[in-house]
Amino acid sequence: MSQRFEGKVTLVTGGASGIGLAVARGVVEEGGWVVLADLDAEGVEKAQAELGPQASGMVFDVADEQGWRDAMACVESRHGRLDALINNAGVLAEGSIEETDLATWQRLMRINADSVFLGCHHALPLLKRQGGAIVNLSSIAAIGGKEDYAAYSASKGAIAALTRSIASHCRRERYRVRCNSVHPDGVMTPMTAATYPAGVVPADYTIRQDPMHRLCLPEDVASGILFLASDDAQAINGIELRIDSGQFVMSI
Repeated sequence: MSQRFEGKVTLVTGGASGIGLAVARGVVEEGGWVVLADLDAEGVEKAQAELGPQASGMVFDVADEQGWRDAMACVESRHGRLDALINNAGVLAEGSIEETDLATWQRLMRINADSVFLGCHHALPLLKRQGGAIVNLSSIAAIGGKEDYAAYSASKGAIAALTRSIASHCRRERYRVRCNSVHPDGVMTPMTAATYPAGVVPADYTIRQDPMHRLCLPEDVASGILFLASDDAQAINGIELRIDSGQFVMSI
């Protein structure tokens, strides 16, 4: 296996489960250090135990600015550098524009969009010292829109637009920092599974051999994130990478 992350430090939000944990596994397997950020203290502890000494954890609210200040101070004290930031944490809420209330709108904007802004804002000073990468988790909903997910679509659209702005800024300032967004659809994570009534999704739906007719696995998305976070993607900046088994193409 390649060692693309050897000697490098990656911070992953929402790192205790789902896509975040899959990314963290990949970083460790490829020789890197990973910092898991999550509100789920028990999940962080369990993930650390699985990943071993190359993993450390932080429990904080990614939508809280002081939490990010403390996290960056801790990363600098512990590692002296940050090479990649993976803004993965997020929540999902169903509701069309007519069904969504202001409280739901504001909650999703805070957790999904504010957290990415804060992460990028506070991590950039560390990242630009030696260069690195930011990968922001958006969604196919940001590109095509989901009629029953108004607030979610808007929050993920904000992430996509912010990503392009950061990529342009870093290029203009000649920082060796790249910023890209990843746009999954239909990933079988704990968050997604919770939206399905029991028994609706067949147990084998995520493991069928036909990759075009199944929900993506967290590892499917993690592989794209790891590529963008690595030096293999050193000429890729400001893109929107769709990881959706062609769902978006087939829907238009």
